[in-house]
Amino acid sequence: MPKKEQRKRFSRPASSSPRRPQRQSERRVREQDPNTIPSYLVNHLAQALRMVLKLDGPADVLLSVYFKRNHELGSRDRGFVAEAVYAALRHLAGIRWRMAPAVPERSPRLAALVTLASLYGMEALDSRDVGNDRKALEAILDKKDSDADPATRAELPGWLYERVRSQYPDHDLFFKEIATGAPLDIRVNLLKGKRDEVLEQLKDEGKKVVATPISPDGIRFLDKPGITHWPLYQDGVIDVQDEGSQLIARLVAPKRREMVCDFCAGAGGKTLAIGALMRSGGSLYAFDVNEKRLQGMVPRLRRSGLTNVHPIAIRDEHDKRLGRLLRKFDRVLIDAPCTGTGTLRRNPDLRWRLSEDELHRINEIQKSVLESASRLVKAGGRLVYATCSVLKEENQAVVEAFLAAHPEFHLLNASEVLEGQGVKVPAEVKDRFGPWFVMLPQVTGTDGFFGAVLERDPDAPRRRKPAPEAEAPSEETESVKAEVTETAAPVSEEQKAE
Repeated sequence: MPKKEQRKRFSRPASSSPRRPQRQSERRVREQDPNTIPSYLVNHLAQALRMVLKLDGPADVLLSVYFKRNHELGSRDRGFVAEAVYAALRHLAGIRWRMAPAVPERSPRLAALVTLASLYGMEALDSRDVGNDRKALEAILDKKDSDADPATRAELPGWLYERVRSQYPDHDLFFKEIATGAPLDIRVNLLKGKRDEVLEQLKDEGKKVVATPISPDGIRFLDKPGITHWPLYQDGVIDVQDEGSQLIARLVAPKRREMVCDFCAGAGGKTLAIGALMRSGGSLYAFDVNEKRLQGMVPRLRRSGLTNVHPIAIRDEHDKRLGRLLRKFDRVLIDAPCTGTGTLRRNPDLRWRLSEDELHRINEIQKSVLESASRLVKAGGRLVYATCSVLKEENQAVVEAFLAAHPEFHLLNASEVLEGQGVKVPAEVKDRFGPWFVMLPQVTGTDGFFGAVLERDPDAPRRRKPAPEAEAPSEETESVKAEVTETAAPVSEEQKAE
């Protein structure tokens, strides 16, 4: 972890449940210097790193499993461990380089000490916890960042570093941004509240909040409070959603009585935002291949008050039931499966779990999904292709190849579409990216997002035959069920990257 990172002053996590009897781990704290990190937290961090650094699953999922197994930890202790784990993941390349020939995966305790010393300084570590590792730890921390290779300093695998470096002149700013955490953004549900009124209410309650600079629906927290128990959240007035994601929903520009499709809906963040823009009018179909994700949308739908959303699990993008909906939709959003490289601030482990082979595999899925979903767009309708990736192979290149093969579609200027929705698009975004809508952490302060708006010509003829991969609907094909349900048809295991 770079030594130049501003160190924090260690403050021992207070008990989150002061009325309960002291746990054994808390009683042992009395034996230590009150200005040092308790041994039990060092031990828990080492054990959590042992699990997470295997990189065999998303860090948030693995941490959730760890905390369930170690339920004696209070909420503040869990927050302390989680923050340190994410710091280690953001600086894993540097930690590996500093620890060589030892490796963090095999020496999780030493990795924990390196992380904590980098965050809080050596003085925050109890001498009994450091023990025989003191000399090794001091040598590790004395290494100069300038001696590491550029990819290590950027905290990216080499293949990803080269792509970002070659595609963005301001890549150094991108590298700096992904070394930090992402803010907590929420979206105000237009059916139940107004952004300015909710913002003032939160300020009156002492919350540290500001309006999101671009999205007219968003509020940003300057800290990260737990909001799921708040009445505003439970009543569906607010929902968690990054500002960039809110703007992708705005890019769809749906009208109240239209027929709209969110083709890769997932847990429904953009679906809910689109439904609110439609004022719960028209019909909004939410398709996804993952049943569990769609089921996760159901409680959010209840809170939102939307009645126009129809979650449907499909087998894949070639599901025969889609044949009944060819050229029926006014708007189709493809929130395509992607590498998720735009979310590295909040998913730091993702950079270490990705590979070039995975990028190529996802790229083929993106092309197939775009081809299939385009068949649902009616003449004069719009198709919005979006990702949370910063890589041009997943974004501009996919859309350009599609347009070359489909002259019946043409590209609209995405910034003009947003401005038609009352969004003030930053001049840098318009000037730098032309017809594309591109958000980058170093430019807009959001996660990285890409959006392109395509329109089918009003007089576009029907294609003589469906795309080669698609299955033609038979006479026995059932129409897609248009109702909100808590259950859905079986689906494949394929999931969209977050």
